[in-house]
Amino acid sequence: MVPVARARRDCSLASMTSNASRAHVIDLDGQTLTIEDVRRVAVERVGVKLTPGARDRVARARALVEARAQTGRAVYGVNTGFGYLSNVRIPPTDLEQLQLNLLRSHAAGVGEPLTPDQTRALMLLRANVMAGGRSGIRAEAIELLIAMLNANLLPIIPRKGSVGASGDLAPLAHLALAMIGESEVIVDGTRVRADVALKRAGLTPLRPAAKEGLCLINGTQAMTALGCLALIESEELATIADIAGAASTEGARGTVVAFDARIQEVRPHAGQLASAENLRRLLADSAIAQSHAECEKVQDAYSFRCMPQVHGAVRDVLTFVRNTLSVEINAATDNPLVFAEEGEGNAILSGGNFHGQPLALALDFLAIAVGELASISDRRVEQLIDPALSGLDAFLVRNPGLNSGLMMAQVTAASLVNENKVLAHPASVDSIPTSANREDHVSMGMTSARKAVEVVENTRICLAIELLAAMQAIDLVGLSPGRGIAAAHAAFRSQVAYWDVDRILHPDIEAARALLAQGRLRQAVEAEIGGLK
Repeated sequence: MVPVARARRDCSLASMTSNASRAHVIDLDGQTLTIEDVRRVAVERVGVKLTPGARDRVARARALVEARAQTGRAVYGVNTGFGYLSNVRIPPTDLEQLQLNLLRSHAAGVGEPLTPDQTRALMLLRANVMAGGRSGIRAEAIELLIAMLNANLLPIIPRKGSVGASGDLAPLAHLALAMIGESEVIVDGTRVRADVALKRAGLTPLRPAAKEGLCLINGTQAMTALGCLALIESEELATIADIAGAASTEGARGTVVAFDARIQEVRPHAGQLASAENLRRLLADSAIAQSHAECEKVQDAYSFRCMPQVHGAVRDVLTFVRNTLSVEINAATDNPLVFAEEGEGNAILSGGNFHGQPLALALDFLAIAVGELASISDRRVEQLIDPALSGLDAFLVRNPGLNSGLMMAQVTAASLVNENKVLAHPASVDSIPTSANREDHVSMGMTSARKAVEVVENTRICLAIELLAAMQAIDLVGLSPGRGIAAAHAAFRSQVAYWDVDRILHPDIEAARALLAQGRLRQAVEAEIGGLK
């Protein structure tokens, strides 16, 4: 079973997208977007277009806003200042300048920019929420944003600066700046002035009319964008954790009794049932398990025995997060909201749908849950590399002492688990008043989202390290694992060679991480035993 291939380098999911998938177009109507659609547009670069029905709703709402602006009556965001300054009336001659000033003054983000995938997700979600017809923006503005997305003109959006209260004001202001031809965008990996990039693409910069600046920056789309992508990766990692845990069970010559369906059925949490079923299928037909079926060992450490309960609880949290995000991506989060069907009466209403609390709580919970996958994974690695626990060579290498084997791989995992524990502290429990105490309670949801992204990536690396240890242990055991793990072993060894003597460890960790990020390990397993949950 000792393989020969060395590690290969990673490539992004986007680079693996087929031309066929690029040809598909997703209809935007503000009502039916799915999390899978977000992934397709953000990662696979699928195009989007505004539906005729959405265009009609947007036109009706815009007509109402323009009619109200002409009456001279005070309407928040149309002819007033913002936040604490909402009592200041703005004369008609200054309404366009009001919107430009809003975008420029609110573009106060700092830090590294969002990734291309995150930026595309943000652009999609902002276009979709405005397509719902509750913002009062012109269809031309939405069409410009869609055209920029389809042309892959990506605004440079700093990731820090949002408190998630009146929406993600700073990130969305940076998005809007590019639409008006200010700031910069990324085109084919190069920074270009936004006005120049728009002209080259045959697009005209937006001149925001009454309320349109506010339409562009009120909402939760930055935290939602990061949350959707983090959720998709987290759901994949929940299945990878089952594969890695099953492989470690084989390497540790653990018992499969704890995964028996009867045990799960008397505590039937959905996630627990799913993980246990995965584990049973992955370990089926294992010569390793048969070799010690009659041994005196009846129970393994919790990190093995309780995998269905721990992995399953994470799955249940992810279900909650998915439900929250599924609502949010089609929610109207502007302020004020326009209800054109109500006519000229009480049809423009100020409220608080921009507050990010539902997302802040959900994404904090996601970080806590996914961090547990890394925590329990690290404990399984320790069980494998400690000769007193595994009965194998110390640190899973022949001639230990001369060779250090996977000693430092576990150290790396421990450092990431520690970092996850820090990142798991919920941002949503904090609130710092802003805007002269008008915004006196804020969600900090963007911080929750950014932390969740970090925890997900740390956990992917921890699971990659577990697979390094588990596959090495299986090779040292020298018997065939279950069918699912045998397929995983073959796929893993096509990228990472057996560890016979010490070598540079970093490339192996990176190759294992890439194998997970690209989905190839799971694909190999499912080709052998069918789809996993």
